[in-house]
Amino acid sequence: MLPFRLIDRVKFILERQLVKGAGFQLLVVGVFIGLISLIGGLLVVPQGGDFEEPGSAIWWAFLRLTDPGYLGDDVGTWQRIVSTLLTVLGYVVFMGTLVAILTRWLIAKMADLERGLTPVTLKNHVVVLGWTSQTLPLLSELLGSSGRMRRFLEKHDAQKLNLVVLSEEASAAQVHELRSEPGIGRRARQIILRSGSAIQPDALHRVACLDAAAVIVPSAAHEAGSLVTSDVETVKALLSIAAQARQLKSSLPFVVAEIQDVRKLPVIERAYPGAVEVVAGDATISRLMVQNILHPGLSEVYNELLTAGEGNEIYIRGGESLGGITLGELAAARPEVIVLGLLKQRGAGWDVQLLAPSDSRIDPADRVVIMARDYSETEPDPKKTPLPELERGQAVRVDRPSDQANHRVLVLGWNRRVPSLIAEFLSYGHRHFEVDLVSVVPKAEREQAIAQYVENADRLTCRHIEADYMVEGELRRIGPAGYDTVILLSSDRLASGEEADARAMVGYLQLEDILADFARRPQLIMELSDPDNRHLLYGHQSEMLISPMILSHVLAQVALRRELRIVLDELFTVGGAEIQFRDPADYPLPASATFQVLEKTVAAEGELALGVFRKKANERGRHLQLNPSRKEYLELQPGDRLVVLCLT
Repeated sequence: MLPFRLIDRVKFILERQLVKGAGFQLLVVGVFIGLISLIGGLLVVPQGGDFEEPGSAIWWAFLRLTDPGYLGDDVGTWQRIVSTLLTVLGYVVFMGTLVAILTRWLIAKMADLERGLTPVTLKNHVVVLGWTSQTLPLLSELLGSSGRMRRFLEKHDAQKLNLVVLSEEASAAQVHELRSEPGIGRRARQIILRSGSAIQPDALHRVACLDAAAVIVPSAAHEAGSLVTSDVETVKALLSIAAQARQLKSSLPFVVAEIQDVRKLPVIERAYPGAVEVVAGDATISRLMVQNILHPGLSEVYNELLTAGEGNEIYIRGGESLGGITLGELAAARPEVIVLGLLKQRGAGWDVQLLAPSDSRIDPADRVVIMARDYSETEPDPKKTPLPELERGQAVRVDRPSDQANHRVLVLGWNRRVPSLIAEFLSYGHRHFEVDLVSVVPKAEREQAIAQYVENADRLTCRHIEADYMVEGELRRIGPAGYDTVILLSSDRLASGEEADARAMVGYLQLEDILADFARRPQLIMELSDPDNRHLLYGHQSEMLISPMILSHVLAQVALRRELRIVLDELFTVGGAEIQFRDPADYPLPASATFQVLEKTVAAEGELALGVFRKKANERGRHLQLNPSRKEYLELQPGDRLVVLCLT
């Protein structure tokens, strides 16, 4: 056994006490002050003087130790020597060490506060678990949904909207991002940042998940091939919330969770026994992509419907104040809205009846689906002149012949969403797609991913091409001009969305250069990962799908009104009600007609007119005109199309 010096043992014991924190450090300093005062007092007692007892001498020593101002009052050489030594020690121990400990403790506490480690004491707030590329547009959407938010606050008896965001590491940079976001700005004061991971129970307690009115769990980005996927983290977060509720015997909050793989839906339902709405992110984007292929320009429709403050939105009104009247009577009494249909309660769920006949009677337990510019337009207003009641019968599925029996699609790039995209192509059984996948990812890896996700993938003609579309020569050899649609995907194998989008945009510019030599131009669809990049290619001839922005819109709207999820599923999925573009020649329309006349003509076919998609864009670059005034003459031009809601 090695010998240890006494001084080493003392240093070690002292060090172990000091690392215990400011409390122990102050205790050690207090002991030193007491010892120095005791020794100093005892040193001057034998000299007599004014000290009647040892206690007075010790108090004299303590005053010299803590306050140098007493030094001039001392008399006698020895007393002055002791007083000087005490004063010097006072500078070192009392004023130096003590102030240093208190300053360090205060700075540490301030740093903890800035890091967002303090639990929130809120109720009926909205919690967002995770800081991702979706967070800023999600918060902007929540703050911008004024009418829907007002109804949400009334439902939860709350006076003010409070948003709490759980980030891995809250920082001043994130606060700056919040203030710089156009849709947030000064309202960043309504947003509280807290540090922690969504899979940590302590972090969930820090944001008061159990007291929240709604908890939103967006999907986080992970490297391709990682064993810990965002779906795994989502399930773990839901399990943690459920475990906390059981431990504290508390009720479970309403949760809106995003999953990437729709096959994980049963796992989510088993993990969380409370109220939960699941948004399948990959499936949603894939459905929108395929719908845009079938109906070019449809992305503009959904961008408007899914964005707060950008025109029309989909609202859901309770039937309590509408019970007893028909949909036709409601539509006539609300001249600035379009009534889309009903939600009928069926057990624990809802039966979606978009395009319900106009004579359908609204029950108090029903929900009414309405498209309007603002929530206030869905409320009664006796000052507005009612419309003539519109008669629309039962909607009929019409099989319209497709323009092309075979649709060729070129997909440039690869990400985890491709298998879901292939599955969506297969869901349109009445159409045939030829899909060519171009990527540097090995063919075997891609085939395996598709086979694991899709059954009977052989029903779709799918060809794998190993090439880098960033190389102009390889892209020219593929011949993009020979396809009907070209899709540029944002890669999930790069370090950030910025890098993925940079690659996609450079590929797009190369593609434009190649297509300039051909008279025939295919439809171009580009997926982006970072919402900040949406303005960089303004004016270029392509349809953009910003995945995080679309999903953030869906998550925010479902959090404020959970019934919206099944309505959006109905619109996005093949086989139900669907928004389509139609040729005006398909209907007996006059050359010049108001939207009211157009609405009546389309209603005679059992369909619902939503607006007009112009061939020529306006000064703002928009083609879409949704829900125009009933009295407005539309003056349809060649190439213009009608936007209708119909059964497929």
